[in-house]
Amino acid sequence: MSQSQSQPSAPLKPLEPNKTAVPSSHRRRSLRLSAARWRQELVLLALFALLGAIVYGVLAHLGWALAVALAGYNFSLVYRLMRVARGARKHQRGAIVYGLPGLIADRQRRIRHAWGRRQRKLVALLKRYHHSAMSVPDAMVVLTPLREIEWLNDAACELLNLNRSDVGLRIDNLIRDPSFVHWLNDADSGRGLELQSPGDEQRALNLRREPYGEDRDLLIGRDVTALYRLQGVRQDFVANVSHELRTPLTVLAGYLETLLDSEEDPHGEMFRILTNMHQQSERMRRIVEDLLLLSRLETTRPDEEYFEAIDMASLLGTIAHDAQLLSGSEQHQIVMAVDSGLWLVGIMRELHSAFSNLIFNAVKYTPGGGMITIRWFESAQGSPVFEVQDTGIGIEPRHIPRLTERFYRIDVARSRTRGGTGLGLAIVKHVILRHDAYLHITSQPQQGSVFQVTFPAVRAERHRPLVAMPRN
Repeated sequence: MSQSQSQPSAPLKPLEPNKTAVPSSHRRRSLRLSAARWRQELVLLALFALLGAIVYGVLAHLGWALAVALAGYNFSLVYRLMRVARGARKHQRGAIVYGLPGLIADRQRRIRHAWGRRQRKLVALLKRYHHSAMSVPDAMVVLTPLREIEWLNDAACELLNLNRSDVGLRIDNLIRDPSFVHWLNDADSGRGLELQSPGDEQRALNLRREPYGEDRDLLIGRDVTALYRLQGVRQDFVANVSHELRTPLTVLAGYLETLLDSEEDPHGEMFRILTNMHQQSERMRRIVEDLLLLSRLETTRPDEEYFEAIDMASLLGTIAHDAQLLSGSEQHQIVMAVDSGLWLVGIMRELHSAFSNLIFNAVKYTPGGGMITIRWFESAQGSPVFEVQDTGIGIEPRHIPRLTERFYRIDVARSRTRGGTGLGLAIVKHVILRHDAYLHITSQPQQGSVFQVTFPAVRAERHRPLVAMPRN
């Protein structure tokens, strides 16, 4: 028996992953190792067959010979399998297992090394992800269902005034701003929150919450201080310019009225010119007034002392009467369906401005004889709802998201003819935001529009029994 047959080949030691090796070399190496293990097993079988032949020659009994040969082979197989079952520690020390158990051990070793490589890649990937998340300039906090902090990045420590030691604590116990706690409790709002940074009052933050995993929330905070400063500069500029324009426009309009009153020929060219000048000066005055109102709504917060219980039936009745006067000869049909027992807690002056803008727009953009329906009711969820529905020209869906922008007009010529300033819906948006409400618009061209304002249920008050009050 040659030396290569008498001494089984030793198992190859595991190699570190080699990125330059081609896959075919690994397969050839594995095939060579498998062939060596099978040769080892055949050698062992031959040895035990020889042992059986010796027993047969001594005892001249075939059964005993087969029993001794099979017992010896089985004993060696069990012994080698036990060495395999002892675990990876002995294999790492270079312990040799021959034959088929050695083939199993080699397979286990390859699986173990492949698993180790995958684990190292996964750890490296997680480290890169952790490093990238830590480097994000936005604050990021992972919250459990109990609002406990599970993880946070460096920006969260800086912008939200948190520490690494805060992991495991409830975030609403660390940030006690009432608006933040209310926003956190309002799980179904889907809206963002803007507040001052807890760590620096000079910085403004925009917070939003996104679902993360199966039962986690990801709190994201962005520093919007620069944007706020830019908006502040713009608002100050608009307010100052509007304020400075008010006086000269008033003087100009006064002189034009004097000239119109002194003009003897009401059908002459000069009278027509002066009339156009007076109309344009009035339009400029309305724009200045709306800009000043919009600037005040944007730059101030509503004071709770100005909130009062408002009789909405009386308020909407007054606005509907003014809308009928605005309709004039066009004779729009204005219908009211108002829950007179449902009152609203709000600021009277601001709500009058917002509701009148919506109702007057319905009059302006509805052809003569059309129907305008004003509704005030309580939804199934207990929220007060104001709604204006018209049978007017309607709005294309692509324009709806931009309707509340300043000076945004769908039809510029029609808007100017109707005396619009382009600021009405922007004022409506800010008024309803100051009352924690939201605006929903649905419309189809030539089928009319519906403007619906939904207020939170906490702003509703019931003063009288429900009474339907239709009015034409």
